Amino acid sequence: MQQKTKLVGLMIVALFICTSPNRAVQAPTSQTPGNGARPGTGQHLPHYILGPNDEITILSLYAEEIANKTTRITTSGDLNLPLVGRIHVAGMTLEELEVEVADRLKTYYRQPDVAINVVTFKSQPVSVFGYVGSPGLIQLEGKKTLIEVLALAGGLRAEAGSEIKITRKSEWGPIPLPSAKIERDYSSVELNIRVIENAGRPEENIEILPYDIITVARADIVYVLGEVRKPGGFALTNNRTISLIELLARAEGTAPGAAVSHAKLIRRVPDSTRVEEKVDIKAVLNGKSKDIQLQPEDILYVPASYTRGALRRTLDTAVAATTGAIIYRY
Repeated sequence: MQQKTKLVGLMIVALFICTSPNRAVQAPTSQTPGNGARPGTGQHLPHYILGPNDEITILSLYAEEIANKTTRITTSGDLNLPLVGRIHVAGMTLEELEVEVADRLKTYYRQPDVAINVVTFKSQPVSVFGYVGSPGLIQLEGKKTLIEVLALAGGLRAEAGSEIKITRKSEWGPIPLPSAKIERDYSSVELNIRVIENAGRPEENIEILPYDIITVARADIVYVLGEVRKPGGFALTNNRTISLIELLARAEGTAPGAAVSHAKLIRRVPDSTRVEEKVDIKAVLNGKSKDIQLQPEDILYVPASYTRGALRRTLDTAVAATTGAIIYRY
């Protein structure tokens, strides 16, 4: 009878141990840190770098005081939690914060099972470089598309080209476009922003994610200077060349008194020097001479009057004038 009583007592103790919380005993061996503690709330990105105003949720099977509650990182980058205390988390990765919280909880739990998800990304640095109004680092809040990010960066400058490049870290997954190139640590894609702006390929107006890099290249430009109604540079947004007649149309024609029979085409040659070529605009417009195709960085200079002195100064004057020329986009 006494042995039977002892056996019943041992069974009760075993049942108590199996059902008691983690405060007194080690968690079951089937529970490894982070496993079984991540419901489908937020995103678990171990290498995401936390920043001010990010909102996180700490998930734990045992630490009820902090579990399943959305917490915002302060503007100074700190996190203050019951049992854990204050941690300066700005600049820490999600994985580093999990380790730190778990270490501090070991004062109360033998094997704290902790996972942390980002619920709201309020610290989302995106780099925008190149020919935009305000290049540099942009902190995003909420979901933003490519067009929206470019607008936040001040929009495209007049001399911006059509082609842009997006580069994304691999931890955020590949860029979801068929034309994306996937490398080991990142993916990248080149897009025609003019087509996207005109709703030609709306699927390419993708969501921009933290740490994306957007690069807007400069367009090829041709210049028309001197006696025209609208002098300046014209960005070749979709084509590599432009005809003389079309360029003059963009410049709204020649001004009164222009020496249209003595214009100059100034072109860069392979050794980086420039050469002059005489252009008879009048003959081209009258159909007596073949139209000319201008190439990137060409300069069409229309003098006011035909003098030998003016001819000698054409090259230096026209090249210098391109530095401060107004750039037009069409």
